[in-house]
Amino acid sequence: MTDPTLELARQIMACPSVTPDDAGCMDILGARLAAIGFTLEFLDRNGTRNLWARRGSSAPLFVFAGHTDVVPTGPLDKWTSPPFAPEIRDGKLYGRGAADMKTGVAAALTATEAFVAAHPAHPGSLAFLLTSDEEGDANDGTVAVVEALKARGERLDYCIIGEPTSVNTLGDMIKNGRRGSLSGVLEIKGIQCHIAYPEKGRNPIHQAAPAIAELAATEWDQGNEYFPPTTWQISNIHGGTGATNVVPGQLEIKFNFRFSTASTPEGLQQRLCAILDRHGLEYGIKWTLGASPFLTGRGPLADAAMTAIRETCGIETELSTTGGTSDGRFIAPICDQLLEIGPSNATSHKIDECIAIDAPSKLSAIYRRILEQILLK
Repeated sequence: MTDPTLELARQIMACPSVTPDDAGCMDILGARLAAIGFTLEFLDRNGTRNLWARRGSSAPLFVFAGHTDVVPTGPLDKWTSPPFAPEIRDGKLYGRGAADMKTGVAAALTATEAFVAAHPAHPGSLAFLLTSDEEGDANDGTVAVVEALKARGERLDYCIIGEPTSVNTLGDMIKNGRRGSLSGVLEIKGIQCHIAYPEKGRNPIHQAAPAIAELAATEWDQGNEYFPPTTWQISNIHGGTGATNVVPGQLEIKFNFRFSTASTPEGLQQRLCAILDRHGLEYGIKWTLGASPFLTGRGPLADAAMTAIRETCGIETELSTTGGTSDGRFIAPICDQLLEIGPSNATSHKIDECIAIDAPSKLSAIYRRILEQILLK
């Protein structure tokens, strides 16, 4: 018998939904949700397809969130099989979106179908939050739905995002938070002059070097139980006119903090500026807060997830906050408990993206078991 989660994953993987194009995925998913009693609300914005689908009106509200868009394929001739013609071979499912994250979306839907079939009068409410703008700028996707929910005073009690979180085998790692991202463009001012007469100018590169060394060596915090210590890294640095006989008049440094809940954006900004001031630099900074950190500690959702993975996969999972960020950063402010649980991340965004063939059915079983523990307790 064909596994329904595998078949649904293959069906939506066949849609060439390169961000921000949904390419018909939500029509497929929406029809399945409507068939089991969900009310569909499309909250599209600026060409981005967004779906908020809900079943029930009572608390608690349990939400599956995810995205139907995928990253570009890269050179088609490098793929062993076409990226939008999902293929099974050597015990794996190949195709763009297999890992990130159409399998997670498919598993959430089939888990919900099975749960509703078994418990049509279940307590609480179920919802899906789907977007086609996660892999792109993420300006008109999940953030737009969250804004709409905030405007009418809706909060989420529990949320699972099907992002690929596993490392070596399904369920060995789930994300219970993500670090924040704070970027800056630092312009250090000097005085341009002929390089043969350095006394007539002020070299911002020479002036900045000791400050850069101190910034690189600074311990910003020690992290905490769930987060590693905050890091500061330079991503780009530029100074000079391109000539070999000119002292530059300014230096531009682009940098980024990846920070935990042990620090705040305001605190990091103040400490960085204090170091620059101590070195007597003349400077300006443009700051961008890309994401705030979020965290779900041990509690009902984390305990349910760990139990479901133990029962389904026979392993103990690791709670982790490593890696980049996700749309969880937009959802966390209106959600009490949020986790990311999905298949292996080993081939996400790569040529020949793939997952183990048994991952879809197991992931669906994990999701269904979590639903049972949360809503039928």
